[in-house]
Amino acid sequence: MSSNGLQKTISNPIIPYVGTILGGLAPGELIVIHGTVPEDADRFQVDFQCGSSIKPRADVAFHFNPRFKRSGCIVCNTLEQEKWGWEEITYEMPFQKGKSFEIVIMILKDKFQVSVNKKHVLLYKYRISLERIDTLGIYGKVQIRTIEFVSNGDVPNDSKFGVPYIGKLDAPLRPGCTVAIKGEVNNNAKSFAIDLKSSDSKDIALHLNPRVKNKVFVRNSYLHDSWGEEEREVAGFPFSQGMYFELIIFCDAQQFKVAVNGVHTLEYKHRFKQLEKISIVEIRGDVLLLDVRSW
Repeated sequence: MSSNGLQKTISNPIIPYVGTILGGLAPGELIVIHGTVPEDADRFQVDFQCGSSIKPRADVAFHFNPRFKRSGCIVCNTLEQEKWGWEEITYEMPFQKGKSFEIVIMILKDKFQVSVNKKHVLLYKYRISLERIDTLGIYGKVQIRTIEFVSNGDVPNDSKFGVPYIGKLDAPLRPGCTVAIKGEVNNNAKSFAIDLKSSDSKDIALHLNPRVKNKVFVRNSYLHDSWGEEEREVAGFPFSQGMYFELIIFCDAQQFKVAVNGVHTLEYKHRFKQLEKISIVEIRGDVLLLDVRSW
């Protein structure tokens, strides 16, 4: 698709829009849609289709359908041989009439992952194989500014990393260093933890502990055989059960900065000052670990 340069950004398409996805879809790719919901909208839909036939109607692998009646909901479904399957309904409504939006649909190996306005909204498991999808359709009351197909690099398919995981950073930590962790939160996850540790003591410089069940993101340090004061404030809890994530820890002179799926999430001031002694990353808990890198 985008990796071979054939697919460009589509600007100001006329709705209904039906367009071929050049080269099909592959895990690791993103479809980014910018638009606005009109004041009089009742519903619109984004359909990942197997062809563009109208009679008989082409199969729809993924039907993403925000509806604005009453408090609103998003209905997802699959159409096969002109019959709809079971609806999956999300009652969290991120769209507002009269407001602009950004939809990011990530293609994973077994599901679509959707975020709206930088916030994770839903997962939808494939019922039709990815290889059959070759058409994008957008219908209903919606204005679209751009549709972008972005190659995000391959999402790793197989876990090479057992959990609990203990690994060495490529180089001791210093300002300018980055640690990148890719994984999937388990479907029934309660919590997991990522620790950056000293190599010559039990000290934990940075303890990141997303508690998925309670939607609390705890940060702390373990110094001189005791835990410090927890930090919990966060603008929006970035994890959900079953979701794929890329977590980036960037170290600068004063603090760690943490981003999840490209969205800045938190800052944590250094309590452990000897950065060059931090060389171990440890990950445990309810997570499937796909990749750990540092540079």
